[in-house]
Amino acid sequence: MQFHPSRSAALEQLQAFVDNHLSLYARDRNFDFGPDQRTNTSCLSPYVTHGILSENEIIKLSLKKFSYTKIEKFIQEVLWRIYWKGWLERRPSVWTDFINDLKYLKPDYESDKNLKAAMNGNTDIDCFNDWVHELKETGYLHNHTRMWFSSIWIFTLNLPWQLGAEFFMKYLKDGDPASNTLSWRWTAGVQTKGKHYLAQEWNIKKFTNGRYEKIKLNENATPVVSDKEYIQIDPDFTNSQITNDQTLIIFDNQLSFEHSDFKDTEFKNIMLIQNTNLTRTIELDDELVKFKRGLIEDQQQRLQDHIETEIRDISYLKNLGLTDKVALYPGVGENLDYCLHNQINLSFLYRRLDQTTNPYCKKGFFNFKNYIPKIISKMNG
Repeated sequence: MQFHPSRSAALEQLQAFVDNHLSLYARDRNFDFGPDQRTNTSCLSPYVTHGILSENEIIKLSLKKFSYTKIEKFIQEVLWRIYWKGWLERRPSVWTDFINDLKYLKPDYESDKNLKAAMNGNTDIDCFNDWVHELKETGYLHNHTRMWFSSIWIFTLNLPWQLGAEFFMKYLKDGDPASNTLSWRWTAGVQTKGKHYLAQEWNIKKFTNGRYEKIKLNENATPVVSDKEYIQIDPDFTNSQITNDQTLIIFDNQLSFEHSDFKDTEFKNIMLIQNTNLTRTIELDDELVKFKRGLIEDQQQRLQDHIETEIRDISYLKNLGLTDKVALYPGVGENLDYCLHNQINLSFLYRRLDQTTNPYCKKGFFNFKNYIPKIISKMNG
């Protein structure tokens, strides 16, 4: 599976999936047939993570061809990421604790043979080894496989979930602070306390279409224990005032400005921000860095004939006067961390979709699901 860093490639992938494979998504989505057979899932997540495609675009195009009841499961999966992001915005300390945990854990595991074997795909578990190599080579794993992978990492290889979440973020082209961190917490049993996910040999065999069998797993492990409770906040997603003499700052999570809520707003110029490994806590693989850079350059090319657009490293913001600047909100994660740690006090603009959905992220996803028809109606409003 190859991901070309452009909006045109994303649109082509979306159209092909909707036309040819969406109708069977609910039936086939849990099967991982291998990296060369990905037609049973959309493979759009790398583009959604970077805002190349919006959830609105995906859902609207899908509903033009199929009824809501026909593709309800697909729409739910598209909005899972929105839910995770909203949940984390209400509990940002979960992300902060994850980053801090890494700082304490990594020195203790620096020479751990078990960790090295896992990261090199050199364990006694063939399927896990294959997934490590696939992750490194493609920057992608099937969602069901991510669940198996994380369960094996935590409960069979006895490694901290935090190091596994970091490993994913290093390579995944769709690596998202909310989805990735909270999914690993869910597998471990600390997201929904006492409820963990245990990979089972029969399940892997069935949903890899018999590619793997006789897998030695710990299928009786108990959940990871955490007594930490997080106080929920009510984030203020009120947009800052906009004037036509402002510079708009865009991070790497909203790279389709010309299709955004603010596309009709006149800005003086646009500044696209890249966050390289020099300014990140979690070091990214070189191929992922290139992918992100390619997406940023693609956005610049699409904009530069209409508005002055430049690319800058995030460190440039430290010495930049901010009185005439406004930014599309980057969300909880490394970009926002850098701004906060360096006292870069930006004024933010928020997506209507996030403003609409965040109040529904107070509880679990099953509660969130009840509001999906209302969310869709507001997309069309």
